[in-house]
Formats: sequence, C-alpha cells, structure tokens
Amino acid sequence: MRKTVLSLTLAAGTLLAGFAGAEPRPFGAEDLVTMQRLSDPRVSPDGSRVVYVLRSTDLEANRGRTDLWMVSRDGGEPVRLTTHPAGDGSPRWAPDGQSIYFLSSRSGSSQVWNLPLTGGEARQITHQPLDLSAFVLSPDGEHLAVAMEVFVDCEDLACTVARLEEQASAPSTGRVYDRLFVRHWDTWKDGRRSHLFVVPVAGGDARSLTAGLDADIPSKPFGGDEEIAWAPDGKWVVFAARIAGQTEPWSTNFDLYGSSVEGGTPQKLTENPAWDTHPVFSPDGETLAYVAMERAGFEADRFRIVLRSWGASGVVGEARVLTRDWDRSTGSLSFAPDGESLYVTAGDVGNVALFRIAKGNGRVTRLVGDGHVRSPGVAGDRLVFARDDLDSPVDLYSTDLDGGDLRQLTEVNREALAEVAFGDYEQFSFAGWNGETVYGYVVKPVGFEAGKKYPLAFLIHGGPQGSFDNDFHYRWNPQFYAGLGFASVMIDFHGSTGYGQEFTDSITGDWGGKPLEDLRKGMAAALERYDWIDGDRACALGASYGGYMINWIAGNWPDGFRCLVNHDGLFDLRSMYYSTEELWFPEWEMGGTPWTNPEGFAEHNPALFVDRWKTPMLVIHGALDFRVVETQGLATFTALQRRGIPSRLLYFPDENHWVLKPRNSIQWHEVVGEWLRKWTAGSP
Repeated sequence: MRKTVLSLTLAAGTLLAGFAGAEPRPFGAEDLVTMQRLSDPRVSPDGSRVVYVLRSTDLEANRGRTDLWMVSRDGGEPVRLTTHPAGDGSPRWAPDGQSIYFLSSRSGSSQVWNLPLTGGEARQITHQPLDLSAFVLSPDGEHLAVAMEVFVDCEDLACTVARLEEQASAPSTGRVYDRLFVRHWDTWKDGRRSHLFVVPVAGGDARSLTAGLDADIPSKPFGGDEEIAWAPDGKWVVFAARIAGQTEPWSTNFDLYGSSVEGGTPQKLTENPAWDTHPVFSPDGETLAYVAMERAGFEADRFRIVLRSWGASGVVGEARVLTRDWDRSTGSLSFAPDGESLYVTAGDVGNVALFRIAKGNGRVTRLVGDGHVRSPGVAGDRLVFARDDLDSPVDLYSTDLDGGDLRQLTEVNREALAEVAFGDYEQFSFAGWNGETVYGYVVKPVGFEAGKKYPLAFLIHGGPQGSFDNDFHYRWNPQFYAGLGFASVMIDFHGSTGYGQEFTDSITGDWGGKPLEDLRKGMAAALERYDWIDGDRACALGASYGGYMINWIAGNWPDGFRCLVNHDGLFDLRSMYYSTEELWFPEWEMGGTPWTNPEGFAEHNPALFVDRWKTPMLVIHGALDFRVVETQGLATFTALQRRGIPSRLLYFPDENHWVLKPRNSIQWHEVVGEWLRKWTAGSP
C-alpha cells in the first residue's frame, strides 16, 4: 500500500514508545473532529525557526481555538507561544526575526498584536474602530497594510462606525438592495466592502489605499493576504480586485492594482479579462510575478505564472507567461532567495505536489510529489512545508532544496494517532470514458482480514472541478468509513483537477455524462481488482456537485447502490440558477442562462428523472448555505417522501455549505454512519 517509509517509521516508533502493548481502536468521528490542525507555517527571516497556527477543539464550548507555536527548522520539541482563549492567528515575522505579529480578538475586536521572542507579553499594535480581517507587514517593518469592512461612500472610519450603530438601533429591520450580491456564501450583504488601509506600526491614523473602489480586498468569501503584496521598497502595495459593478455575480475578472502609500488613485496594472491574483515580488524588487487565467467567466481555468518587470512609480513591463506549456494550475507561489526560480504547489495526478520553476526558461522540477503539500517556504538550505496524506494529518516537513532528504519536523497529533488505527490505502487507475485513463484511491477497512468481504462507501467529490486527492480531509475523510468497517473508493472522474486542463474542461456541459461513466467504470474496476469489496453492499455519498451526482445516480443508476447520502446537493438546475449567488459558475457550466440556453439546464437535470428514483437516501443541508440553497435539499427530500422512498433529512439551521461546529460534525458522522449500517445489512 502507498505510504511513505518515514510515516511508517514515526507511527511505529510512537506506538511502541508511548503505548506499548495497547491495541489501537478504529478511527472515529470524535477522533476526526478533535485532531489538532496545523496551518499557516512561516519561516523566520534567518531560516532557523518556523511559526505556525495550531487549532485545537473545545468540545465543551463547541468551537475550535487557535494558538501560535514555534519549532526549529531542524525539528525538536515545539514551543507554544500563545494561550489566550480568544484565539490567535496569521503569524508574520518582524524583519529582524525578534518578534511576531499576529491577529487576535483578545481585546474584544480583531486587531494586530506583536509578541517579542526575547521575553515579555504580547502588546496590541492596532487600535482601529473596526475589525481587521487581514494584514501584511511592510518589508521594513514600519507599516501595516490592513483590511477592514467599510461603507464605500464614507470619508472616514468614524462614518462607518456611526452608520453601523444607526442600523443597529433602527426600529425597522428591512434592507433595500438595488443589485446583486444580496448574499454571498453564508452572509447577507450590508453594503460594506473590505478595503485596504496603511497603518504605521508605531501608531497613527489609518490611510485608505482603496478609497472609492467598488470591490472587496481581499476578495469574498475566501480571499486572504495572498492577494496583497508590498513592493520591496515599501512604497507600493499591489492587490487583486474585481471591479465589475452590476456584473460582479457573473464576472471572474480580477485585476491587479497598485497603490502608493503616499496616496492617490490606485493604478490598474493588468488588462486581462479573466482572473489575475496572488502577486509576489522577486527579492531584488525588479520582477512582479502573479498567476492568471485566460478565459473570462470560468473559475476552473488553469492559473499560469506571469512575470512582469517592476519599475519606479508602479510602472510594469510587458507580461511574460512563464508556464504557458505546463499543464498544471499553480497554487501557492513564492520566489527562491536568489530570485532565479519560484516554488509552487499544484494538483498532480491525485496529489498536490511541490515544484521548482526556473524563472528564465520555465523548466519545471518536481520536488515533492506524494501527499498534499501546503505553504512551502525557504529555510536556509532547506525547504519547509506542511504536508498530509490519507492516513496522516497535517505536519511540518523539510527537504533539501532539490526535494531530497525528507524529514518530519512536528508530530502535533502524536498521542492521538497512537490510540487509533487507520486503513491502508493505494491509488489505482482504469480505462474510463472514451478509454482515457482515470485515477482513484481505495482505502481498506480497519482490521482488514484476507478472505472477508466488506461493504463499500463510494465517495464522490464536489466541485465538480475538484479532486479526492491524497489528503487528510477534516470533513470528508475516508478513514472514518474505514473505522466503521467499510472499504472506501474515491474516483477522480473527468472534470477533476490535477490531470491537465483538457481533462478538467471535459465536464462543461456534460455534468451527467462523462463523470457518471467514470464512476460506473471506476466502481467496476475496483470490484474486479479488490475481491474483498462487496459490491452488493455499497452506498454512495457526495456533497455539493457530489450531492448533485447522488441525485443524478438516483435517476440514472438506480440499481447501483443500497443507499445514498446527499449533502448540500443540487436537485433542480434551473431553480438553482435563480437562487445561488455566483452566477458565472452555472452560466459557464450550462452554456448560458436558463432563458438563453434552456436545454443546457434540462439535459442533465436530476429533477427530471425523479420518476426513476427508488434508492433510500439521507439528505443533509444547512440553512446558511447560500451557494446551494436549502430549498434544493428540501426539494430532494420532498421528492423522496412523495415517491414513498425510505429517506431521512438532517437539517442544520446554523451551518453553511460545510459543517463546521464540532458537535454538529460529530452528529453528522453519527447519522451518516447509522444510515450506512442500516442499509448494508451484515456490515460490522
């Protein structure tokens, strides 16, 4: 089974040292929810240390809490830096490496704090009247670029504060909207935009860098400080923004802008009609790199690396596409210290790998290919990054600059992992649609015994341009099903990312075609290859597009499974269009709007095949899901009930497209596990 020797050695050593003689139990829902989650590693300026965020779970308070930790580049025992119950995050090193700036709400609002590493308590740096959602420290450590939500027509922060107070005290509660977005992801819009301001670290007023812009910086709902960059001379801030006016819900036209810290109107730096983002500067300040898509209105186009010279007064040179011929989409992006190459992550055949790309000729070198690599940084003569895989939660690792000498730096779940057992896993491939190679993963049940037959949990990823890659997922984790005694199979069907842009593009206009054929052929291939999987006791599960596919399977593969689980899935493509928020997605995927291309919304519409439904289905939906609105789940459940099909609805009034509260997550897994056991008679 695929597994790094390093992980095997560490797991065995931990078990023998700490729990000699103990029998690990199967991995369960509470284990998954309470795993400590490492994120946002940042290497110190001298490369000797790494600060990171560690999230722990407080089940009693039903919330996660985050603290800052630090470890040597060479490993050893990590040091806990903060313990405040309010939570701390976004650690960033001071240029001299003697202190760390971070975001915390310990003062009652989210502000920037500074923790000296030479001793002493953290002190509050910013005292703004509004919450800060992100910040970027200037190269000289003298200024902060910070993001706050303000009313665009307000001249100062006091105006925004006063207007919010007025709204809160108003006797009426109605809001008037003149255009979309009305709501986005899980939040109703109140007229504010996230804008950038520059604040002196030594204290002083916040000066707007984006006054009057009809845009959110960082972008909503998932943008962060990776969309913002200081020029090395500290005189300019470059950021990504979508200024689309009324067309914003169906536009993916993000451009880069530059703002002088001395004031003035932001300068537009790119004219690309598609998505430009993630600006980074070379160490010498002479090159601006960023990633860009080519096709407007398509959020799953390939991100290519673009290089432009950077001159005085924010003048940029002609664009040079560095990765035009590399058929992968760039994730994280950073320069090597000498500026002659870039380190990037990208999905690659069921993994998220780490690559080095030469700045001069675009030559690509794969450095770390197994697992899911995150947030790489240079630490002297080594690379430090976070990494996880299907049986290992996120930890810090390092390699030499050529990807050799892999070392694990942290074991943040050492004790928890020693108590549980995982199922072995491997990747396999088969001939899918049109005979093209398709990949998948299989995970064995915990306590696997040769000669026994095991029921199957057939997991279908969302997106649809996504991937069930080699990743320790904190929601859709196949090891949970392995712990229940199920085999798990996950297929990266046509449309998945990490297999080339043509493979990803192939799903457009064909949601129920190639993917369904791949799923059917993938299941058949798994049953043929792994004779210990009982195909007569199989249940399929999916969320978002995966939930759509569950509804599609109900009408187009009705004899394929004993039961189905549909989380936040699409039921009716036409009504979905009129109720979702980001309209560029259905317009691209369905080839227009429901009135310009009604056939595109009808051909693969699950609602038109309800007459064929007969498989028992568990439906799960969250009230705060504004991407796939709750009426889609209610409509699915209504159809099932009216057809007399055994069905159950699990409804969360306080969750969005995901289930985030710890207790809700445990309930989710308990209900799903009960449903699977009920309909796979004879399972453990």
